[in-house]
Amino acid sequence: MEMGLPLFYAFSLLLNLASVAFAGDNSTPPCSSQFNTKCKPDSSGLHLTLYHPRNPHSPASISDVPISTILSHDEARVKSLAYRLSKIPSSRPTSLDHHLDMKSVSDPLTPGGSVGLGNYVTQVGIGTPAASYVMVVDTGSSLSWIQCRPCAVSCHAQVGTVFNPKSSTSYHSIPCSANECTSLRSATLNPSACSSSNVCIYQASYGDSSFSLGYLSKDTLSFGSNFTFPNFTYGCGQDNEGLFGKSAGLIGLARNKLSLLSQVAPKLGYAFTYCLPTTKSTGYLSMGSYNPAGFSYTPLVSSSLDDALHFLKLTYISVAGKPIAVPASSYSRIPTIMDSGTVITRLQSDVYTALSKAFLAAMKGHKKVVAYSILDTCFEGKVASTAVPTVALVFDGGATMNLRPESIIISLNSAKLTCLAFAPATRVSIIGNTQQQTFKVVYDVAQKKIGFASGGCR
Repeated sequence: MEMGLPLFYAFSLLLNLASVAFAGDNSTPPCSSQFNTKCKPDSSGLHLTLYHPRNPHSPASISDVPISTILSHDEARVKSLAYRLSKIPSSRPTSLDHHLDMKSVSDPLTPGGSVGLGNYVTQVGIGTPAASYVMVVDTGSSLSWIQCRPCAVSCHAQVGTVFNPKSSTSYHSIPCSANECTSLRSATLNPSACSSSNVCIYQASYGDSSFSLGYLSKDTLSFGSNFTFPNFTYGCGQDNEGLFGKSAGLIGLARNKLSLLSQVAPKLGYAFTYCLPTTKSTGYLSMGSYNPAGFSYTPLVSSSLDDALHFLKLTYISVAGKPIAVPASSYSRIPTIMDSGTVITRLQSDVYTALSKAFLAAMKGHKKVVAYSILDTCFEGKVASTAVPTVALVFDGGATMNLRPESIIISLNSAKLTCLAFAPATRVSIIGNTQQQTFKVVYDVAQKKIGFASGGCR
């Protein structure tokens, strides 16, 4: 995205402001429902409640947002991930020069991804004393950030009050010479900047033109009294604009060293598990140890394209029990990632075409209609779940996701049609959250594997 005047002025203002450093004790409140945290003294893991973004009971529900809007921003997220991985020059201008004089910022930011409107949310505690905030959960992002007073430029509407660093006795800003400041380029794909008072400035920008800009900071992250993490590195946002729902910020679960995953790993272990619920229920996010019973595993794949994302190998797809008609080599023509924030699964174009043909053949008697947004395998009216053929995603090592009918098709009642919840991709295949719903999914980064188990939530 190009840096327009608002973002230019944001930089200019932040260069001449600095966050106030505080010091104090790290006391935290007892386990409380305000954090939606299940404290388990006999477990080394922590367990947070996850909400579907369109669940009307979510603390930051977007149930009033049209599905067409969600799909368009889903496409923006996918394009941003593809751009991030392609390492091919884009038509948009390049990122800020690493040796830029920050007194005259005027270049564009590089999109690191797209938050969009498909992300699940949870609640965490920030500061001392801790206060609870609704945060987007994103496996495709590294840097965590939260909106901060005084919102020197702009803050989007959020649930609850905006975090005030001055109210936290454990808050302090990070100087430009710190290693964390140097690490921002790999975490956000944008270089750090430096304020006139030597405070590190982060720039997290997203492909749908959303962004967060502010001071890199440290404070205590809390999940009830059993889990506190002093000196947690995050962004204290002074200019936060775009589509973040009603959340206060974002927690990143990618594999970069600045992600929440990496920062809590020394205490809890380098793994996390989640179950993404439907709109009718709640799920969970657990950090650290997990019960391996019931999981089938596939290796986490290393990739030189981006060592922060969660890559895996899709080996074949079956419809009605039969593998779709496509060469095995088609699955590996582009990389595949797991992503909690992409709504609709994207498949390499030949694989998608074969899936669409097989699905159409199994849906005889249902009238095919014109495409809707990014979905081009659509049928007239509502399709009963009993009429939907089985679809299975099979990964390297035999790990299998046998999808529910509700994870295969998406009903668009306002448009009076039903569509296959998959779309074609050109640069990266993505296993999206519609297909992941109700599965327990474990990202065991320490053991370099991803596991699946059905029936984790509703």
